[in-house]
Amino acid sequence: MPRVDPDRRTIAFKLVYCGPGMSGKTTNLVHVHRTLAAAHRGELVQLDTEEERTLFFDFFPLELGTIDGFGVRFNMYTVPGQTFYEASRRLILDGADGAVFVADSAPARLAENVESYASMQENLRSYDLDPRTFPIALQYNKRDLADAIPLGTLERTLGLPGVPVFEAVASRGEGVLETVRDVSRRVVQRFLS
Repeated sequence: MPRVDPDRRTIAFKLVYCGPGMSGKTTNLVHVHRTLAAAHRGELVQLDTEEERTLFFDFFPLELGTIDGFGVRFNMYTVPGQTFYEASRRLILDGADGAVFVADSAPARLAENVESYASMQENLRSYDLDPRTFPIALQYNKRDLADAIPLGTLERTLGLPGVPVFEAVASRGEGVLETVRDVSRRVVQRFLS
């Protein structure tokens, strides 16, 4: 549930990018941050290891206008993809209002995608959130690979009928904004209904 501050007249939503390590979560977030006008975004905070892999999370706030006189903010996070950071991934999902699952389109990464998505679902359930109704967008990233897995592979494997799916090449910014627009719109609609 979003945080509503009646004194400051703000509504803050939390959007979390999930997925296996090196799938493009941080690349998505960096592209969104670079694309926005400075007036609409806060500082991008990245906590990386020496190998430039997310250690705990990446974060920045995004201002998106108003709803009934309340300023709307999205706090944008990534989770670490490596399985040994499971506790961190679970903690960062606490209080989330929506998620983008960034899948790596390389065929060799299919098992990691499936394991990571199942982990995200389990973590959402641990916070009494139903993954079937929770706003999630599935982004097939790295679609420029010659042997990219076919669209529909993850949905069939995981039994995900009806999940919005986007193709992306986050390193070039393709499909990134379309993904975040869709999930943020559904997060706001869910709040207003």
